[in-house]
Amino acid sequence: MIDIGLTKLAVIGVVALVVIGPEKLPTVARMAGSLFGRAQRYINEVKSEVSREIEIEELRKMQKDVQEAASGFESSVTQTIADTRDSLHSAWDDTPSATYVRTGTTEQLAIKAKNFRKKKLAKNSAVPGWYKNQSGRRVRVISGAARVSKYRPASTPKNSGSFYA
Repeated sequence: MIDIGLTKLAVIGVVALVVIGPEKLPTVARMAGSLFGRAQRYINEVKSEVSREIEIEELRKMQKDVQEAASGFESSVTQTIADTRDSLHSAWDDTPSATYVRTGTTEQLAIKAKNFRKKKLAKNSAVPGWYKNQSGRRVRVISGAARVSKYRPASTPKNSGSFYA
């Protein structure tokens, strides 16, 4: 890089004073300063743009790595699920009940369902309703407050505000 010291700047200033003249030197110096500022701003913009591009490239690389990791994880999970499904299917196929269900006809399944309904009906209605009512089985459920008001002794006034009265 160019090494400019104080003596070199003084020499450049004296030469500029002689060449340009004392009347135009302030305007030329102002214009040189503004051009120097523009150059610095342009260089800073270029630096920031390059750094942004580098960051974007790093982010793209990170995104690619994450996508590769996610796809690897997804494939491993899919493979594990497939292996588990295969082992469950093989275990299911080895059971004798599975062969019965597969070989059973629709008539056998209908008979089985009919027998189930008969058993359920017999279980629920084997005892007549009048006997259930006489044996003390509750048919209607009432709340605690309704039960208290229904079975309150007659000597206690019903409109009494106190529980202990």
